[in-house]
Order: sequence, then C-alpha cells, then structure tokens
Amino acid sequence: MSLKTGHTILLGGIGGDSHSVGLTILHNALLVNGYRVRYLGTQTKLAEFFRFAAFANAVMLSSMDGHTNHYLRRFPELLKQHQVHGPRWYLGGNLDIGEGLGYEARFREMGFHRVFVRFVDIRTVLRLLESDLHEVDPVPEVASVWDLTGERALHLPGPISDDLLDLESFESSRREVLEGWKTGYQARNLEENAEFLARQPQWCRLQAQVNQRRHGKLVQPRCGVALIEQQIELFQAFKHAGVKVLSYQVDSLTRNNNYADAELAIKESRATKTSALNGFPVINHGVAGLRRIISEVNVPLQTRHSTRDPRLLAEISYAGGVTAFEGGAICYNIPYYKDYPLDESVRAWQYVDRLTGIYYERFGIALDREFFGTLTATLIPPSIAIAVNIIEAILAIRQGVKRLSLGYAEQGNRIQDIAAIRMMKEMSEDTVLRLGYKDIEISTVFHQYMAAFPPTIKHAEELIYQSAVTMGLSGATRMLIKTPVEAIMIPTLKDNVHAIGLATRGLADHSRFHPDEALIAEECQLIRRETHAILDSVLLCGNGSFAAGVVNAFRKGYLDVPFSPSIYNRNEVLTARDTSGAVRFLSCGNLQFDREVRQFHELKMAERRQAEGLYSQQQNYLLIEQDVLQIARDEYEQWPLNAGEDRKHSKEFLVAQTSSR
Repeated sequence: MSLKTGHTILLGGIGGDSHSVGLTILHNALLVNGYRVRYLGTQTKLAEFFRFAAFANAVMLSSMDGHTNHYLRRFPELLKQHQVHGPRWYLGGNLDIGEGLGYEARFREMGFHRVFVRFVDIRTVLRLLESDLHEVDPVPEVASVWDLTGERALHLPGPISDDLLDLESFESSRREVLEGWKTGYQARNLEENAEFLARQPQWCRLQAQVNQRRHGKLVQPRCGVALIEQQIELFQAFKHAGVKVLSYQVDSLTRNNNYADAELAIKESRATKTSALNGFPVINHGVAGLRRIISEVNVPLQTRHSTRDPRLLAEISYAGGVTAFEGGAICYNIPYYKDYPLDESVRAWQYVDRLTGIYYERFGIALDREFFGTLTATLIPPSIAIAVNIIEAILAIRQGVKRLSLGYAEQGNRIQDIAAIRMMKEMSEDTVLRLGYKDIEISTVFHQYMAAFPPTIKHAEELIYQSAVTMGLSGATRMLIKTPVEAIMIPTLKDNVHAIGLATRGLADHSRFHPDEALIAEECQLIRRETHAILDSVLLCGNGSFAAGVVNAFRKGYLDVPFSPSIYNRNEVLTARDTSGAVRFLSCGNLQFDREVRQFHELKMAERRQAEGLYSQQQNYLLIEQDVLQIARDEYEQWPLNAGEDRKHSKEFLVAQTSSR
C-alpha cells in the first residue's frame, strides 16, 4: 500500500453508542498509511459531517448500536442540500439490530459508495480505500477550516464534594427529575414504592448467599427488547433455563434520554411485531409496566444501561421492583460519552446513590449498586479497572449505599484475570474498613470477554466455557455471559440458552483446573502496587476528596482510560499484551507509577516487540491493532491465551511488597 496518498479522510462515529476502540485503531492505521485524517470523534451529529465533507476525499461513518437507519434518515436530504459531490462516503459498523439483510443496498441507494453491514477487517478497508482513491486528486489542505473541528465549549467545573446530599436539595431535584417524562409521576410516592419493593425478590439477599457459600455462583445473561410481552417471554425462558438473576438491558435511545423517539420505536415494534429497539425502554413503559414484569417473572431484577442522565431511570426502576442498578460517574461517562463533564456526571450519580441510600435509611431496603469496571472493555489493565471501581464505591457509600457490586472484564490471561478479581475484592474491602465503614457488603462481577468475539462457533463456545472456568477459579460472585454467535448475528433465545449451558458447565468444572498460585501471587502484588499509586494520586488531586479528585485526576492524566472517546480523558495511556497474553502498559502516560513498575512494563513490551519482529516504538500501533483484532480475526490457538502457562514461573521481576496501609 502506498504511504504517500496525501488524501484527506473525514472520520467519526454517529449514534448513541461510543465504540471508540475500532475508530481509534482505524484512525491510527490511516495516519500510518499516509492519509490526512480529520477525526470528529464518536456521537457526532450527521450535520457535522456535511459541514466538512467538501474538504475531504472520503467521509467514513461508523454506527454501532443497530439504529443506523434512524440516525441517517436525513442523509439524502442533506446530500442534496449541501450538493457535496466530491468525497466518497463509507458506512460501517453494526447497522441493524437484526440480520441486516438488504441494508447494504438501502444505504447505497441513499448515496454511500461502500457499506459494511457487519464487522470488516481494517486491512480490507485500507485496500478498498486505496483502490477507490487511486485516480482521485487529493483535496487541498485548508488548515483554518479543520481548526473548527477542535472547537469545544469551555466547561468550568463547579464545586463538588463527597458530602452526603442534604434532603432539602435532594427533594428539590427530585421534583424536577420526575417531571422529565410523562411516566415519572408514577414513581413519586417513596413509601408506596418501598412497600412494593419489600415484597419483591431481593438481589442483595441472593448475592449475600453466594458470598456466604450458601448458593452457587450466579450466571446472568443480557437481554432487552421493545415490548413488555416480549421481555416477559425472554425472562421466563431464561428462568426456565435455571437463571436466578435477570436484567433489563436498556436501549440506546433511552440511554441518551431520547424518550420521544423510543416511544415511536415502541409503536413501530407493535405494528411490525419485531423489536425496533436494541434494548428495553424502561422509562416509556414506566412503573406499571415494570411491576407487571416482575410480578410475572418473580426473580431479582437489575437495570443495566449507560445512560447519560440516570436519575429518572433509577427512580422508575426502583419503583417498578428493580433491586439492583448499574452505573457510575466514571464508568458510565468516560468510556461512553465524548463531551460529558465529570463534575456533572458525579452530581447525577450522587443523586442516584442518595436515592438508593434513602430506601435503606427509611425503609430498610438494601439495593445493589454495580459499577461497570469493564470501561472500554478492550485491553484494560486490572489496576485501572480496580481503582475506578473503588472510587465509584466510595462515592456511593458516602451517599448511604450499603451493597456494592464491582465489575471486571476478562482480558484473556487466566493468571491475570484471577488475580484481578481477587485483588478487587480484597482491596475494596480493606479500603472501606480503613474509612470506618463496618456494614458494607461487596460482591464481584466477572464479565466474559467483552471485546470483539471470535467468528467461529467452536472458538466462541470454548471462550464461554473457559471463561466460566476462570470465573470459578477467581471466586467472583456473578458472571455476565456472552453467546457463541456474538460475532455474526443478534443472538436468538436458543443461542442464549446454549450459552447459559456452556457457562454453567464451565463453573461446574473449574475445580479440575489448577493455575499456578505463585504466578497469581506475583500478579496480585503488581496489581496492588499499581492500584495504590492511582488511588493515592486521585486523593492528592482532591485534597482528600474523591469527588473533586476524579475531576482533577483526569485533567492531569493521573486517571486515564485506554481508548476512551471522552475529551476529558487524556488518552496518553496505551496498552497491549505481553508474550503470555497479559495486558501491560505500552505507555503509562502520566499515571503516577514508580520507576520499577514502569521498567517492568517497558521490559514486557520490549520482549513482545522482539517476538513480533518490531523494534521501533513507532510501530506500537501494530501491536495494538493485532491485539484488539486478534480474537475477531480468529488469529489465536486457544482460550485463555496463556493456556499452558500456568506451570511456568516467571523469574524476571518480583514486585516489591507494598507496606500495609
């Protein structure tokens, strides 16, 4: 491929979800192959692409949440209005929540030159792009125009603290929150909500039984559809398959507080008898709808989402019988939103946590608050995930929350994944006790591999089974599962039930596996050392306040999440796998690690580059691309990636014991 194209590419994502990992890799690949790239980031409005399209040779849009038809409904009109005839238009991603049949032709008729309905390899994209632009003259560079793409409204954070929200301020905000949509009034009576909640199956009670070894580990599938009847049908089928906890997976429109369009999609779903949403619209169905569901299903329910403003969603969820609610100020901001100020998300989630605490304080009802330690789900080092979980937990505890679930996404090295879950449990409990809280219960959640899945069913089935083995060895409380068809289609009910069976069998078999406990102990030491460094730096940034520290730490780069779409994340941290498949730091950025820790990661990455025949740090992007796409390309032998490494004992570096704190 020519490295001297000089062509200009306008690149960005459209729609509610972020999915910034693939765009980040494509961005780097285009730059390295000689293209000038103007990157608009994720969640970009369609009009923004047309604003700059005339100054590009190609415009590349990514849409990943299955609602592309909705986001591009004005594309033909804007194409005609702006009379942009020069650039080639490319569209790719997960364009439809169904099979996507006919969607390539539909979008080509709109005016797109190439359409990729499902996953496409970056090498294929680069080859086609070179072919399409081979005889096209590069557009002139107009720097003053492109400077406009970097415009951002200055946000000055207001004062925030860890202090308990006073009831007067909370009640004032609550009246406003409940007026956010027409179903909000149904949740207004806390006493009546509590009376209903107290009679429902309790999430926290079941998790406590697991933690006390009076109940088996919990397997949790994800599901969400547009209509109540369909949701009940799914829940009943999962219950029949032996699942003990279930959750509403909330749709993308609701996550972006777009209840009006969700209402239209519900009507379309009723007319076509096919879900037009990629999740369950909790707000639109309201308290009455949720109460009907839990009354028929009668198992503990959770709400899972990534909502920008979660306050009304929490109100309606709890009033509707949901006893667990996921999300937090960091984990549902930095990995998902381009321009969501951290002080605003901290305040929004403090409201959710105060509401959760009030149900316990006034009515004795313990509701679980889970944090999405998965973050961007791709090459996330354990220390970053654990530090974020602990910070989120402390912010919630300050508002009266008593039951917490901390999440971690499997990365693929069994030693590292076991160590991560164990250290997350140990360090969070130690931190809470040091702060003087005696009545807090912490559970851990293991997410089966969350990045792009293998396309072959055999490999996908092995991954689900073996990750369940890892979960059992780690001691986690609960496991979120995937399906074997994850990479190729929207899973059917049958696919989900099959996945439940695979995961259940893996859990049952875990005692047959014997990972090297000495290696796990070494990894635990490293994770503890890194996590303490991150937490200490955040506290320093906030002068003892985690709320203020979060904002300042991200600004300074003391907290930095790889592949984040957020403009409030410095994105200086780079990660890749070492030769055993463990996630290490290619660049520590401004994380406040000591010299020995940094040298350890440099050594591991130098070994990996040597193994791959890459001797320049300028080629780091090749390692990242390979590691991100390795599973999706089926370019690996077995799962976990370090199978056979359990008995190999590394002598290269023994992390020094950290002093007890």
